[in-house]
Amino acid sequence: MPLKTGRFYECAEVVIDKRRCTVCGLCVKVCKGSPLFIEENKINVDQTRVFGCVACGQCMAVCPNGAIKVNGRDMTPDDIVELPDVECRANYDSLKSLMISRRSIRCFKDQNVDSETINKILDAASTSPNGLGSSDVEVLVLDGKEKVEELTADLMAALKRNKWMFSPVILRILKLFMRKETYDSFSTFAVTAVGTFVNQYENGNDWLTYSAPLAIYFHVSPYADPADPYIPATYAVLAAQTLGLGSCMLGVPNIILNYFGKGLKEKYGIPRKNKSGILVIFGYPDLNYSFALKRRFAKINWMK
Repeated sequence: MPLKTGRFYECAEVVIDKRRCTVCGLCVKVCKGSPLFIEENKINVDQTRVFGCVACGQCMAVCPNGAIKVNGRDMTPDDIVELPDVECRANYDSLKSLMISRRSIRCFKDQNVDSETINKILDAASTSPNGLGSSDVEVLVLDGKEKVEELTADLMAALKRNKWMFSPVILRILKLFMRKETYDSFSTFAVTAVGTFVNQYENGNDWLTYSAPLAIYFHVSPYADPADPYIPATYAVLAAQTLGLGSCMLGVPNIILNYFGKGLKEKYGIPRKNKSGILVIFGYPDLNYSFALKRRFAKINWMK
C-alpha cells in the first residue's frame, strides 16, 4: 500500500536499466519500502510489496552503475549529485568544534541578512533526513527586521487577547485537569513567560523574537513525524554558525500560532492543520563569547 503523506499518495516510479544493471543486489539490500527484489537473476519492481517506492532515493544513490531512475513524490534522476570528496568533508573534531562553539544568540546587530546567505542556510537545511522519504516540511521565511517585527506584533496581540488564560483563577481551575508535570511547566514557565513577554513589549523591549533581522519557521503536515521540523531547524542553526550568524530556536511562537493566533496562519500562508513547528531567529551576533560551555544528558543508561 502506498505510504500517504501531506503531498503524495501514489508510489514513485522505479525504472531499471537492464543494460547497466549487473544484479549486484545493493539496491535490494538498501530498499526498505521493499518494491525491489531479485528473481530469475534480475532486479524486479513490485509496488504492492509493503509501502511500494517512497522515493527515498537510496537505490539510485547506492547503484555503482547508474542503472536506476526514480520519478515521483518529489524525486527525479536529476536529484543525484556527486558525493563531496573525502578531504572536503568535516571530520569529527571539526564538526565537534562547530557544535560546541554554537550558542543561542538573542542579541543581534542592526544588520539584515542578505538573500545569498539565507539561501545557503535553506539549502543546507533541506538536506536533513525526514520520516517519510519525501519531505512534508514547509518553510516560512521572514527576511528583514520589519517583517519579523510584524510577526512579533501579531503574536503579541494574540498573547494580550488571551492573557486572562494565565491568571491565578484559571490556573487553579486548570490544575484540576492537568498532570502534575504539565501543571508545573505551565505555572513555573508559561505564566511567567507570558507576563514577561507582554510587559517587556509594552515597554518597548522585544523578548519574544529579540528584534532579529531574520526568522524562519519550519512546520509540517499532520502526516509527518512531529520531529521532522526540528531536524532541518538544527541543520539551519549549524549552517548559520559557519556563515558567521547567531541563531536561537523559539518554541513559544508555535504555541501562539496554534492556540491563540486565530487568522494568523492564514495571513502567513501556514496551513491550519500544520501543528508541529519551530521558529528560528538569525542575525549577526552583537556579543562575542570568550568561552564555550559543556552540556550533558540527564542520564545515559548502557544496557548490559
